[in-house]
Amino acid sequence: MSLLNEDATIPFISRYRKEITGNLDEVQIGEIVKFKELFEALEKRKISILKTLEEQNVLTTELSQKIHNSQDFISLEDLYLPFKKKRKTKAETARLQGLEPLAKMIMSQNVNNLEQTASKYTSKEVATIDDAMEGARFIIAEWINERTDIRNNIRRELERFATISSKIIKSKIDEEKAQKFKDYFDWNEALKNIPSHRLLAILRAENEGFIRVKIEIDSERILQRIENRIIKSQNNCSAQIEFAIQDAYKRLLFPSLSNEALSIAKEKADEDAINVFTKNLKQLLLGSPLGEKRVLAIDPGFKSGCKLVCLNEQGDLLHNENIYPHQPQNQTNEAIKKIGSLVDAYKIDAIAIGNGTASRETEELVKKIFFKDKVDVFVVSEAGASIYSASKIARDEFPNYDVTVRGSVSIGRRLQDPLAELVKIDAKSIGVGQYQHDVDQTKLKKSLDTTVESCVNTVGVNINTASESLLSYVSGIGPKLAENIVNYRNEKGSFTSRKEIKKVPRLGGKAFEQAAGFLRIKNGKNPLDNSAVHPESYVLVDKIAKDLKINIADLIGNKDILQKINLQHYVSETIGLPTLQDIVKELEKPGLDPREKAKVFSFDANIKTIADLKTGQLLPGIVNNITNFGCFVDIGIKESGLIHISNLSDTFVKDVNAIVNLQQQIIVKVLEVDVVRKRIQLALVK
Repeated sequence: MSLLNEDATIPFISRYRKEITGNLDEVQIGEIVKFKELFEALEKRKISILKTLEEQNVLTTELSQKIHNSQDFISLEDLYLPFKKKRKTKAETARLQGLEPLAKMIMSQNVNNLEQTASKYTSKEVATIDDAMEGARFIIAEWINERTDIRNNIRRELERFATISSKIIKSKIDEEKAQKFKDYFDWNEALKNIPSHRLLAILRAENEGFIRVKIEIDSERILQRIENRIIKSQNNCSAQIEFAIQDAYKRLLFPSLSNEALSIAKEKADEDAINVFTKNLKQLLLGSPLGEKRVLAIDPGFKSGCKLVCLNEQGDLLHNENIYPHQPQNQTNEAIKKIGSLVDAYKIDAIAIGNGTASRETEELVKKIFFKDKVDVFVVSEAGASIYSASKIARDEFPNYDVTVRGSVSIGRRLQDPLAELVKIDAKSIGVGQYQHDVDQTKLKKSLDTTVESCVNTVGVNINTASESLLSYVSGIGPKLAENIVNYRNEKGSFTSRKEIKKVPRLGGKAFEQAAGFLRIKNGKNPLDNSAVHPESYVLVDKIAKDLKINIADLIGNKDILQKINLQHYVSETIGLPTLQDIVKELEKPGLDPREKAKVFSFDANIKTIADLKTGQLLPGIVNNITNFGCFVDIGIKESGLIHISNLSDTFVKDVNAIVNLQQQIIVKVLEVDVVRKRIQLALVK
């Protein structure tokens, strides 16, 4: 908590403060951050409520104690409910008409002649005895609504027994857009059991106006329980109380608490969906890079042609032009010659082809070309490339080129380094996850930003080549310092040491402490500057090297010597074994990229459209999205196929991520093809 309050980041704490935290990892620290924020928000709300109650002169010692002891927002708001300023309610109107004493007498259940008593409360505003009784019942209904025990009892019933049902709005049944929600035209299941993806789908259908959604429980049983708690006699008073109970339940309690139950279920569904998204995003960002290779990237198309760009090892644009190998121009031979000459001229190592329109046809064309040297061909996801190409980041990078060139560059750079390129795009536009537009957008953004930050710092960043976008996710940096780093680099040239980073305007000691271990300097003055060893540990590494009578450059990568070091000898008050073990591990392979290298993959050449699919076929595919109910697989056509969670294994599968990873190359079996609805059911073979 003290580290977090000092603005230390999660990546920094988990990597460089293991002794303080007891070796907690990023996930565990992330959970602590969530609880810390929840606790602080709860404490802030308590202070606000206490202040309001003091101003109203209604704060008793007992109530103050209850508020201080409450451990969640629901119980806290229940305590505050009787004192909350309300808009003009029926009960408030009745009070202004002087009917509260009558309500109290009815609640006492001791009035012998209720009609005679009620007649005393008639007035100009309360014309009849019935009006007086009704007003008193409104007040009683409000009292019942404010009783914590009754509210909690209904909450428990909703939690255990509530059902959610949906019905089609008849006027919408024939609308084409409604058909994608066909499964929910007449649906019913227990609220506690509904999977997150189904709840979000139902709520989306309701928001779009196709269905009506209801939450239901056994109201008769609940009403009986409330009556048993309140009614202690059988007379005219009890009859009035019974009416008030029914009114309180129907008008106040059930609408409020059923909405609360649905809101809690939605919150849980949001959390599940966000978890799915963050897991997918992490796998995508940590996808296999090709590395520093020269790439020819192709954004394929038919009528508009294919946009070609050539990139050097650092992703800089060397050349761009269009070719028209497909219909209607059919300039196939010219296209083949052009690609061949560009590969030779720019010493291309690999070709990246976008996976959109005309992708398969373009891949087929490229694979026919004979190259003098080996050139690997990759199909790369275009998801979000159009968002990037029209963004300010892209305009700043390529002010003199149009969106088609920028989009092609993005495709090529994704092959070179997916992480460095994808951080430039709003994570929601990358195309992984489920119902990301239906969940709490603030929570989603926060979770995705944390995930991006984690991935960037896991890999580390070359400060001399990284874009402003990539640098902004480095621990302790942020957008403004990232801009200052790039400006400094442009003015002064490449950084030659980590010490020089301190010269960046506004980059103070705290930011340097948080960032330095994640920023790499290749071929710098100090070999440790290209490692994850933090500068605060340089003195320690120097001491180890001197004790071994070897210089640091010779120590790095020398596994035999490193494994013989007695780490216990270097344990101190501030540095323990976990940090020492990390240092040795890093010295063995300094700056090693934890990601696997990109592998070439080929789809089945005979499958071009959904019409080519047949039940029982075995096909190669790439996992392109993972949800709670299964995973989607790119099999080389426009439509992705679904492997339902039940078809991932012969045994029970609880977590899809335990079986497959995003971008994993797999073999699938075609189970079912629905050409009309464009749905493909698959099973995992291997």
